[in-house]
Amino acid sequence: MSAHLEAMQEQAQLLYQLPLPEGLEQGSFFQPSLIELQSLSQLTQEVFGPVLHLIRYRESELDQVIAAVNATGYGLTLGIHSRIDAVINTIRQGVKVGNIYVNRNMIGAVVGVQPFGGMGLSGTGPKAGGPDYLRRFAIEQTVTTNTAAIGGNAGLLAQCVF
Repeated sequence: MSAHLEAMQEQAQLLYQLPLPEGLEQGSFFQPSLIELQSLSQLTQEVFGPVLHLIRYRESELDQVIAAVNATGYGLTLGIHSRIDAVINTIRQGVKVGNIYVNRNMIGAVVGVQPFGGMGLSGTGPKAGGPDYLRRFAIEQTVTTNTAAIGGNAGLLAQCVF
């Protein structure tokens, strides 16, 4: 995480970082950080932990932002904070992610009980118990064969009981 923060400070702006509480200087503790990016392309991998990346955009750029999110190939979780239903619906219908949280925190999977879900490079698919979970195990396929085209006698085959 420290390496990521160092790299981001060269190409982005660290807006805020909580101080590390006393006594946690030793070990693998990392203080929550807020980083402002100019473009989503500055992230080349998923970053977990107490790091929030912020990108500002104009309303007219929303479709480009959705396309940029989808182009990353990652799609674990997305949080939307808006009071405008049209914006929420546009984002919800456009992004390819497994979990979308609207106007709430972005933590929802029960550890040890539910997989995270997710799509693309982030995914295990639909959440266990969710409305699309069963579809994950089903593959629909239709196969039709023209038996006459391969020399079969369709009339004779129609009289056979298998």
